[in-house]
Amino acid sequence: MKRVLLTGMSATGKSSVIGELAARGYRAVDIDAAGWLEQAPDGHWEWQVEPVRELLATDESDVLFLSGTSARQGQFYPQFDHVILLSAPTEVIVERLANRTTNPYGKHPDELAEVLHNIEAVEPLLRRRAHHEVDTSVPLDEVVATVLRLVDE
Repeated sequence: MKRVLLTGMSATGKSSVIGELAARGYRAVDIDAAGWLEQAPDGHWEWQVEPVRELLATDESDVLFLSGTSARQGQFYPQFDHVILLSAPTEVIVERLANRTTNPYGKHPDELAEVLHNIEAVEPLLRRRAHHEVDTSVPLDEVVATVLRLVDE
């Protein structure tokens, strides 16, 4: 089974891509969602290690797509066949945060400042560890097609 991590900053489209993959019949799990997270001592939400480890150990489909971003994700990199960074220009991310209705995160000025800081400080770290990068400023169908092509290579 191929294991694929879709990672990236807030508002890069991780939830949209993972939702579309699930709608197309792929095993696709948003591990930034409730049930997969726990609050770390610093107050940030992080992946729960054991449940994610157990998920990655399953062998129930040809491909398993996970989406999310966590300070803990590096410990799981050896288990992934592909790590795909989803990215978008900063102005696109700011617009998406202002207009999205499925998640309130990023609307408060302090949260927006955190997102902008993470684009500068965290995204380059993700980029160095990713096998591929996909620009999500194009239509969702194009992003998903690119992800599927990369996984099939």
